[in-house]
Formats: sequence, structure tokens, C-alpha cells
Amino acid sequence: MTSQQPPASYPAPAQPLRPDEERTWAIVSHVGPLLGFGFIVPLVVWLVFKGRGPYLEDQAKESLNFQLTLLIAYVVSSVLFFVGIGFLLFPIVWVVGLVFGILAAVADSRYEWYRYPVNIRMVS
Repeated sequence: MTSQQPPASYPAPAQPLRPDEERTWAIVSHVGPLLGFGFIVPLVVWLVFKGRGPYLEDQAKESLNFQLTLLIAYVVSSVLFFVGIGFLLFPIVWVVGLVFGILAAVADSRYEWYRYPVNIRMVS
């Protein structure tokens, strides 16, 4: 019997990223939402680079989970505007997102695994 080669239409498996590339994309996944892109940046980074490095995959999922947690908090604070407490909660959520996003980017620049202290892990 002869060994068969896969058809040319199959893409080559993705190469693992170098540690510096992983770190750079991890920083992008934490800083992108701070620039106003919300959960889109970590989602795209996670989907594009899935399986190419455990550090990047973990940090992109962590950022995505945090952005989804913030989205839930923004929705709750928007609903609470009608009760009268939402005007206090909305800026608190914004500051928490800003501070923890910066802390995560700084930790990633040192190539440290970062965990948000307040996070609902929806994507695992």
C-alpha cells in the first residue's frame, strides 16, 4: 500500500507563536476594549490565534470574559437608571473596567498570567 497525501486544499497547521508575539497579542486583547472596541478585540484575538499558544489563548479568554462581565454590569446599571441608582453605578463600572484593563496590560507586558478579580468565566 502507498501512503496517501492529503489534498492540497487542506490548509497547513498554524505555527505556534513566539513568546514575544504571544505577549504582544495578549496586551492587544486587554488594551483594545479600553480604546472603545468592547468585547470584539479579545473575541477576534481568541478566535484567530486559538491553539497557537497557551498564554495568548488564556489571556484572550480572560479578557473576553471580563468584557462580557462588564457588558452585563453596564446593562444592569442602565436598567437601574430608572430606579435612580444607575447614575452612580455606571461610572463605577467604567472605572473598574479601566483600572483592571490597565493592570492586565501591565501584567502581560511582564509576561505574567493575569486573572481579573471580578470576572464571570463564561468562555472556558
